[in-house]
Amino acid sequence: MYRARDQIENKRWLADLQQTADRLELDADARSRATDLFLSTVSEWDDDTSPDSKKAVVAASLYAGSLIEGDQRSQGVVAEAAGVSRLTIQQRWKELLESAGLEAPSW
Repeated sequence: MYRARDQIENKRWLADLQQTADRLELDADARSRATDLFLSTVSEWDDDTSPDSKKAVVAASLYAGSLIEGDQRSQGVVAEAAGVSRLTIQQRWKELLESAGLEAPSW
């Protein structure tokens, strides 16, 4: 769960998430799930406040959100749309799911 303050403090990153979701043409459920994942886990990344770290969390949230909601995009496609490397998403998405209290798939 996240706090309302998280939304205010991360307004820039939520706008980036929505813009990237637009480029990916994600459906509303995937966008909503990605937003929830981002806000639920972003406080865990507060020690690393660099823009690159937040951008990585946005990208991983979008990938995981699209995966959960069945509006799947590949890591490469999400990475390109978000301006990060595919490896960045690969390294973060499972940890992000687990931080949000979800079980990452074992495949």
